[in-house]
Amino acid sequence: MSGHTAPSLLLNDEQQMLSKTAHQFIHDRAPVARLRTLRDSKDETGFSRELWNEMAELGWLGLQIPEQYDGMGLGFFDLCVVLEQSGRELMPEPFVSTLLLGTQTLLLGGTDAQKKALLPGIASGETIVTLGYEEAGSHGDASMVATTARKSTAGFELSGAKLQVLDGHLAERIIVSATTSDSGYTLFLIDPARSGVTITRQFRIDGLNAAIVQLDAVPVERDDVIGEIGGGAVLLEAVFDRAGVGLSAQMLGASEQAFADTIEYLKEREQFGVPIGSFQALQHRAVSVYTELALTRSAVLAAARAIDDAPDDVPRLASLAKAIASETFMHAAKEAIQMHGGIGVTDEHDIGFYIKRAQATYMTFGKPSQHRQRWAELHGY
Repeated sequence: MSGHTAPSLLLNDEQQMLSKTAHQFIHDRAPVARLRTLRDSKDETGFSRELWNEMAELGWLGLQIPEQYDGMGLGFFDLCVVLEQSGRELMPEPFVSTLLLGTQTLLLGGTDAQKKALLPGIASGETIVTLGYEEAGSHGDASMVATTARKSTAGFELSGAKLQVLDGHLAERIIVSATTSDSGYTLFLIDPARSGVTITRQFRIDGLNAAIVQLDAVPVERDDVIGEIGGGAVLLEAVFDRAGVGLSAQMLGASEQAFADTIEYLKEREQFGVPIGSFQALQHRAVSVYTELALTRSAVLAAARAIDDAPDDVPRLASLAKAIASETFMHAAKEAIQMHGGIGVTDEHDIGFYIKRAQATYMTFGKPSQHRQRWAELHGY
């Protein structure tokens, strides 16, 4: 670690106020129990447009978006403050699809015209922009691209299929990867309303919303290219680093809430005439989770700070944060189920939603084993 400057892990006064406000708003307006209602009703949207618009009015959706595109012009660290709180109640609103995938791709690789066309709408809550990169058999490996982009008179024609496209069923724009040479692929911005695009809604076990996006000779212009032709791999790696850190912030919040709910249960549930929280075996298990949460917070905040202040440190810290946050969330959710006992495995109790989200996020943007290997390689091992 020599040669690296230790990042500040402290929130300033404004960030502390943002965290407190977001916590109270989300706790009061978006309890995790609503996932059950959205699931059982097969809600067409899958989240609350009203809440999304209210958060836009509060400025949260545009925290990181530059002022010239109608955003707040703050940093990724500030965005992660809100993401952590959104994770506590497992909010299904399009944080990951739009703020972590669509927005980051535009910020890192979009032209000024693309940014002007889409970022103001994202900040106002009117525009959903997502990213489709998974394909059949790819198992989350973005480098396995079977979707093709063939040159045409106007630009390109895209053919292929993308799976698990978050919020793809209602996105105004979808960014997709497609091969443009034998060795490289490119990112393209497509309008789902164009001919040749077929969207099939998917319902995920973790409460998030997704779709299969089928492309059949979909025409796109050269102005729809994001980044360099053949430069999709480099751009996506940077996007996934940011998205992984943001997702880690959500996992941190979810882990904290699952732990807090479990502690409350240990204080209330009695056995043999005493609260079960008085049993030493359960206390030891709770302390183990508490310790992991403290370590995870340090890793996540360090990675978020690096995105704003130390870009050269982002790859290694992003992998560290994602690996640790994934494992902590899984551990916290499993222990929550165990310590809640029989009621913890019933659908009537909310704690079960956390283990489902933990299993999904564990695999998203790379498993812990993949990030540990990347960490080692980046440090010369």
